[in-house]
Amino acid sequence: MLNLQYIDITVICVYFLCIFLVAIVVSKKSKKEQNSTTYFLGGKEMGWFVIGASLFASNIGSEHLIGLAGTAANSGVAVAQFELLAGIILLLLGWVFVPFYLRSGVFTMPEFLELRYSKNTRAYLSVISIVAYILTKISVTIAAGGIIFQAMGIDFWAGAVIIVVITGIYTTIGGLKAVIYTDMIQMFVLIAGSLVVTILGIYHLGGWSALMTSVDTSYLSLWKPISHPDFPWTGIIFGAPILGVWYWCTDQFIVQRVLAASNIKQARRGSIFGGYLKMLPLFIFVIPGIIALAMSQNGELTLQNSDDALPMLVKVLLPSGLKGLVLAGLLAALMSSLSSVFNSCSTIFTLDIYKKIKPASSEKHLVLVGRLATVGLVVFGLLWVQFIDNISDQLFTYIQSVQAYISPPIAAVFLLGIFFKRLNSKGAMASMVTGFVLGIARLIGEVNKVDLTGALFYFCDINFLHFAIFLFVICVAVLILVSLLSARPDYAKIDGVTFNKLSLAGTKKDLILSGLLVGILVAIWIYFS
Repeated sequence: MLNLQYIDITVICVYFLCIFLVAIVVSKKSKKEQNSTTYFLGGKEMGWFVIGASLFASNIGSEHLIGLAGTAANSGVAVAQFELLAGIILLLLGWVFVPFYLRSGVFTMPEFLELRYSKNTRAYLSVISIVAYILTKISVTIAAGGIIFQAMGIDFWAGAVIIVVITGIYTTIGGLKAVIYTDMIQMFVLIAGSLVVTILGIYHLGGWSALMTSVDTSYLSLWKPISHPDFPWTGIIFGAPILGVWYWCTDQFIVQRVLAASNIKQARRGSIFGGYLKMLPLFIFVIPGIIALAMSQNGELTLQNSDDALPMLVKVLLPSGLKGLVLAGLLAALMSSLSSVFNSCSTIFTLDIYKKIKPASSEKHLVLVGRLATVGLVVFGLLWVQFIDNISDQLFTYIQSVQAYISPPIAAVFLLGIFFKRLNSKGAMASMVTGFVLGIARLIGEVNKVDLTGALFYFCDINFLHFAIFLFVICVAVLILVSLLSARPDYAKIDGVTFNKLSLAGTKKDLILSGLLVGILVAIWIYFS
């Protein structure tokens, strides 16, 4: 319980009011809300700043703020590797994938897969994407929201339902444009709130140097041995990028932001800007977990569970008013993630599934279907929350592990499909089905691994990042082998969605900014080694 005062409640209410006002203003400025391009892609007129801000805000959910701090308090800063690597993967999105996506004029990632392979691959990705949203983003974000409301003295489930309803309302008002512009506002709020906790925590401990000496050095290293149960360096270097390619470069939840760009230049720069923003979580989300660990070792606070790290810091360090700001930041993170996933998932369901069944549907009808689709997703997400603890004790680790089971085959067919024309639809389907079977077997086995022995136990117990490497290699092998053993695709039909030298064309400024971002990452790796 955070013992909130009236001023904290006022700050939170002002935040909610601002979000609604932004959503209403944006929706009124949309000339034709019932048009699918306007509703699902914001009219394709977004600039680089709002794209980058939305990439960051929609990705950073409350499970990040709670889970990153919690995992850091439990095992150190190594969890930040996912955030840091995301910055580099966003460069891959901007330089490699964006040109193909925007030139093809697609609305969704499944639609792009149909252009490259076949209708069957589109149908597969449509279904698997919706399942992935339920298993990961929706349910875990709702669970994190329930934790926040518990800290405010509100029942877990009541809080979860409240935040889902509020987010759903403003998401349906203005479509993707409202989501992106509210994301931009929420980016400032969540960064500001997190900075307050970090700065006050470092000051409380006596400065940065004091923080660095307050815990064992192993907690301050980004690099863990191969035997580490969660973040072995081999898994980070070879496994995490596989998850990153799927999430940042092929997942509708993220890519829909760059699809809304006015042109390739704006989309690429938005991706680069998002990459810079992803350097921040180490300092404003992960370091607070180390601060909480140091304070618990000093007896200044008690951590009954590692995920209590951030809530306890808020309770112990922050005066009234600032507590409201930080909680507004937490709610901003939650709402930006939920609104983004609702809009992206409804886009896939409406355009890749419903429209295929009823191709004669009017624009107005398609928008209505997209709005109604979120209701079922919310219900399934709420039902799945109760199973999360069976897979991982830390929220963030759970998300990464589930992604490791479903992402390798999708990453393989997108990444290799762009660079190798010889790959065909039979190879793609064989690869994705193989990956799905092995991934689901692993997911089911992990829940029940206490009853397994021998090779089956090892299969279900191996680190999830190492499993991602194994699964990716298998999927690539199947993709290539089956493609080579069957007829080659019609090169003329896939020419626009496969690699050519013009795809990498960019400005000198973009190249310099991209190189600087890589340099920042290397510097962070060295400092926290």
